[in-house]
Amino acid sequence: MEETYSAFNQAQREFDKVAEMMKLDPSYREVLREPVRSLLVNVPVRMDSGTIKTFPGYRVQHNTACGPAKGGVRFSTDVTLDEVQALAMWMTWKCSLAGIPFGGGKGGINVDVHDLSEGELERLSRRYFSEIQSIVGPEKDIPAPDMNTDARIMAWFMDTYSMNTGNTTLGVVTGKPLELGGSLGRDAATGRGVEISALNILGKKGVDPKKARVVIQGFGNVGAWAAKLLHDDGCKIIGLSDVYGAVYNPKGLNPYDAVERAMKPEDSVSKLLPGDKITNDELLALECEVLAPCALQNQLTGKNAAKVRAKIIVEGANGPTTPEADQDFFERRITVAPDFLANAGGVIVSYFEWVQGLAFFFWTEREVNNKLATLMNQNIDKVYALAEEKNISMRDAAYVFAIKRVADAVRLRGIYP
Repeated sequence: MEETYSAFNQAQREFDKVAEMMKLDPSYREVLREPVRSLLVNVPVRMDSGTIKTFPGYRVQHNTACGPAKGGVRFSTDVTLDEVQALAMWMTWKCSLAGIPFGGGKGGINVDVHDLSEGELERLSRRYFSEIQSIVGPEKDIPAPDMNTDARIMAWFMDTYSMNTGNTTLGVVTGKPLELGGSLGRDAATGRGVEISALNILGKKGVDPKKARVVIQGFGNVGAWAAKLLHDDGCKIIGLSDVYGAVYNPKGLNPYDAVERAMKPEDSVSKLLPGDKITNDELLALECEVLAPCALQNQLTGKNAAKVRAKIIVEGANGPTTPEADQDFFERRITVAPDFLANAGGVIVSYFEWVQGLAFFFWTEREVNNKLATLMNQNIDKVYALAEEKNISMRDAAYVFAIKRVADAVRLRGIYP
């Protein structure tokens, strides 16, 4: 029977497993198991009706030994302190593994954005950022978009901070509109990271991309970009899904035929693209070279892992694979590129945006994409090599690199005072 546990319990469990494998000093384990700072705020908003409604909000900084905290802000009724703490911890390892000078942070508000008018959404966003401003800033903590937040909300965040401090501060958030210091290539960055990861590992397996069958679960920003880019590389996209359904076509699907859609049931990829309409479970069980879960957490579990027939799994979503499924895949020699390696394209280009914002000097999209590919390929190469050398999973190998860098930073900086 598969164990149930909270997101933060899962994050700590993954850390404990690798810390034990590394024989990490117990003192540093204790420091790294918990967030350095968790801020809980109540966000009052004047609604269009004239009434005032209060929403719970959070900002968590897991670790800042390697640099300012970095992580998104999500608006969802599923947001809890437990979830935000887990996501902040995972961001620490993602930034560390990527080799960028950030620690891990995350934030969120428990709210259904579909119930808000545009004015209410703006007032909520601005008040939340004012409430957390005491711990954020371009040298302290740099938020970014996440679930149900976007470039427009980042613009409100940046403007709120700038109005409160009296100067325009481009580096306080990333994922901004291009007109306000955003980076070219940012929209595609996470999906491009999935593409880079898939191509790199296919190459290591000796598989020609033009002979690779690819299945992508989730057709949001990450999944859609990954599908388009892998299609451009010559891969055959045989399965796609979104929240409304899934489609399978062994002859191949053209993701470009579904990119402009309003996300209604009648606009699902399962309706727009030619092929067999299948369930999500059937999609995950398709025989393929690459399976990229780019939707939600806990999609590959102990209940369905045995049915997975992919040779390579590239995690575009955060936490799509449970530990039980991970163990099954390792035993069956299915290579899993873990989320904090494979979907790091977004935070890497966010780092590029932050650097550009601090310098007020901006790069071309080609420069951004080339820098992203260079950094990601270096990270994939070292993780894959360690996994092969030690006969461990790529996830465990990635954790070894990520945890060691942060633990070394804590040790070298020392404990103040």
